[in-house]
Amino acid sequence: MSLVMAETTSIVDIRATVTKNSRYSQDTSIITLDCPAIAAAAKPGNFVNVKVSDATQPLLRRPFSIHNVRGNLIDIMVQAVGAGTSLLCNSPEGSSVMVLGPLGNCFDITSREFDTAILVSGGIGTAPMLFLEKTLAAKGKKVINLIGGRTKEYLLAKNLSNCRFATDDGSSGFRGNVVELLQNELPGFSTEGTLKLFACGPTPMLKSLAGFCRQHHLSGDLSLESVMGCGIGICYGCSVEVNAPDGTVRTILLCREGPVIDAELLAGL
Repeated sequence: MSLVMAETTSIVDIRATVTKNSRYSQDTSIITLDCPAIAAAAKPGNFVNVKVSDATQPLLRRPFSIHNVRGNLIDIMVQAVGAGTSLLCNSPEGSSVMVLGPLGNCFDITSREFDTAILVSGGIGTAPMLFLEKTLAAKGKKVINLIGGRTKEYLLAKNLSNCRFATDDGSSGFRGNVVELLQNELPGFSTEGTLKLFACGPTPMLKSLAGFCRQHHLSGDLSLESVMGCGIGICYGCSVEVNAPDGTVRTILLCREGPVIDAELLAGL
């Protein structure tokens, strides 16, 4: 069980041009940003903090996982849930926004040997999975995506491969949540070699997965979602409680010691 502090030496705050704005679903868009310095330094699991408008309102930046990297371009997945994200979803091509990044730590794909990566995501938690899947595939790892949503309309799985779905209402794939899908599918993974789990989604889902990993002796990296004001540890707006090695509970800042944490840090909380 360990925490990895985020690297800060390559963080830049730059004005990036919106080169493409693609509708992904009814309320979600993929925004492509031209920001070579961030693209060159980004790793799967990193995020960026975006100032969605040059006006004073909304005042705070919004954090977004890096969905994909293509040359000098990065993609972010933006779901319109409020005034700030709605503004960004409607950004015209050719406009620009201020982007701070790459921020946070990354998924750990090197410290432990594993053959197959199980990528578990719920809702907008699929955002970092494309970049992660591409990086894992380049290293010769097999990837299986388990994706959950309330209904089939909430399954955000375009461009992901080897997908298995769970919906609360049974409108697509397994009827139930994505943790129940994992429980159902796990026996079939016995022929896939050593497994490692990578996940992103709502905190209750990740806490359930943390307990699942402990119960089944699985190594897991969990990327937590949180409101973030600064993204660099100044505002203390992204504090969460985690397990400490001495058995106590301690508070960490996700932007500095996350957003990716070892599953053991959440197990039992």
